[in-house]
Amino acid sequence: MRASSFHRRKIFNDPVYGFIPIENELVFDIIEHPYFQRLRRIKQLGLTHLVYPGALHTRFHHSIGAMHLMNQVISALRLKGHDITDEEAIGASLAILLHDIGHGPFSHALEHTILEDVNHEDISKVYMQRLNEEFNGTLHLAIDIFSNTYKRKFLHQLVSSQLDMDRMDYLMRDSFYSGVLEGVINTDRIIKMMTVSDDKLAVEVKGIYSIEKYIIARRLMYWQVYLHKTVIAAESMLLHILKRAKYLVRKGEMIFTTPALLNFLKYSFQIEDLINDKKLLDLFSELDDFDIFASIKVWAKQSDYVLSMLCSNLINRHLFRIELQNTPFDKKYIEKIKSETQKIFKLSEDEAEYLIITDSTANYAYHPMSDKINIILNSGEMVDIAKASDQLNISVLFKPVTKYFVCYPKIIQIVNN
Repeated sequence: MRASSFHRRKIFNDPVYGFIPIENELVFDIIEHPYFQRLRRIKQLGLTHLVYPGALHTRFHHSIGAMHLMNQVISALRLKGHDITDEEAIGASLAILLHDIGHGPFSHALEHTILEDVNHEDISKVYMQRLNEEFNGTLHLAIDIFSNTYKRKFLHQLVSSQLDMDRMDYLMRDSFYSGVLEGVINTDRIIKMMTVSDDKLAVEVKGIYSIEKYIIARRLMYWQVYLHKTVIAAESMLLHILKRAKYLVRKGEMIFTTPALLNFLKYSFQIEDLINDKKLLDLFSELDDFDIFASIKVWAKQSDYVLSMLCSNLINRHLFRIELQNTPFDKKYIEKIKSETQKIFKLSEDEAEYLIITDSTANYAYHPMSDKINIILNSGEMVDIAKASDQLNISVLFKPVTKYFVCYPKIIQIVNN
């Protein structure tokens, strides 16, 4: 482990919360580590900046902000008499600081694509275990809290639940950078209303309206920002660019890529490969948004027409048309689009598949069957927010909303009957 440089007190000037001090030597050294510094080069919201130009903040911003909120809630709980040791406080801070360290380029936009069928949470745990080795076992408690194997379960809830510091920061931060004010929540009040009962995170009843606002803000942010139809179209194109590049590389064609990206296009890796091969984890650590977009800029002039077209359109923001509806699209309608695409672009059926994107997306503003947001009534009884809320329309937010979509080049003109 490298020598600490903590003698230089570190303060981050955050545009959302103001000054964020780093008061622990280990936390400072983790932030300084190349694994964590990589998050400066990964956008928090993928290609959302193509709709909201200010949404260029990074996973680094978000992780520091979530840690700041964790420190605040630990202090608030201690003031209410809840015994949280210094070791537990540092462990919780490190757990939330590193919760997103496993994200690959463009965050959620390319999840399951660079590493197929692997969640970023699983990669985060691999990073944490590797850092634990490098820092002489000082991250054991953080890993236990992150993995929900520590005896005090409310600490894990602060890291991952329906009312965790991760969600609270990304709502505030994404709202700030996108300019979508509907996502603003009162983090100070929510944190000050938090408590613990029977080892479960809960909120005092006088904070219930702030929680209702939080749930509504989350729903609005999903459909206005995270699942905005143009964002879906752009990120679907990005997925198909990587899919086509993989196909060409695995077929033996020589195309430009950065050295790190080439390995992940050429081979399929599982989470076990990252665990067992330190060099592979280091190679994954070299990947960021710049690898992907540098390659896309070159691919825009690639001889392969499908790859070139997709890349050129994405670079110049000539995005595909997207149609959304509440029910699955008729198969005959999709086939008409495919047929017209083949005809206009003179493509084979397999090639046309890259220009037609069909899928669905769903969102729960609040999932009552998952971990619950608990409200402590004046009587001392702990109940689910779904029962405690007196808002007649809040129950609507507990139901999943699913939308089906199809994306295709705008030159295609098909009437959906």
